[in-house]
Amino acid sequence: MSQKTMEPFLWTLFSAGGVVAALVIPIHLFLFGLAVPLGWVHPSYEHLLALLQHPLTRVYLFLVCTLALFHGAHRFRYTLYDGLQIKHLNEVINVLCYGGAIVGSVLTIYLLWRVP
Repeated sequence: MSQKTMEPFLWTLFSAGGVVAALVIPIHLFLFGLAVPLGWVHPSYEHLLALLQHPLTRVYLFLVCTLALFHGAHRFRYTLYDGLQIKHLNEVINVLCYGGAIVGSVLTIYLLWRVP
């Protein structure tokens, strides 16, 4: 009997994280890394806090962070496998890569929950 693996699910998270990283994160970097510091956009603190307090914004930020973390974890895992040729440490690499993504996701939930 064949053993079921998590590999298709992990590839799905990798793909979704890649799409998010390519399409959404550059917009955030442009807005909060360039437009706001240069004064092209003038959002007030109250407006940004009200936006962050909305539940859909929190879900959106959770998905962006989580999918990007799993994309990075999967990419790093296969970089270690193929680049460094250390497939014999399969279990350790999986735990460290995906465990780090899970810890980062839980930390994201915690930080979004703590927003007043």
